[in-house]
Amino acid sequence: MIQCKDCQYFEMGSDGQRSFKCDPFTNIVEPECLAKWQLIRLDMLVASYRQMLGWYQKLAPLQNKLFKYMQREIEDLDESDKWRTEEDDNEDEPPGL
Repeated sequence: MIQCKDCQYFEMGSDGQRSFKCDPFTNIVEPECLAKWQLIRLDMLVASYRQMLGWYQKLAPLQNKLFKYMQREIEDLDESDKWRTEEDDNEDEPPGL
């Protein structure tokens, strides 16, 4: 089995970053390359998911503040309607209903 570092589709950057130019649909050298390619893609997917979770953790306090503010506003609206009686509510409706 050929190692990725010996493959023609592998490049090592000056900063040590690995770059894979292989494409499973056009230029896979060996069958094992497909399994390696799937692992690389899965690793990228997990990294993206972790980054998304990090953003959600940063936004959580702001989201909690917004929910509390909205809940307070809704409670204030409910409180402002408590003074109305059933007769007042019926006056708002057109006659004949």
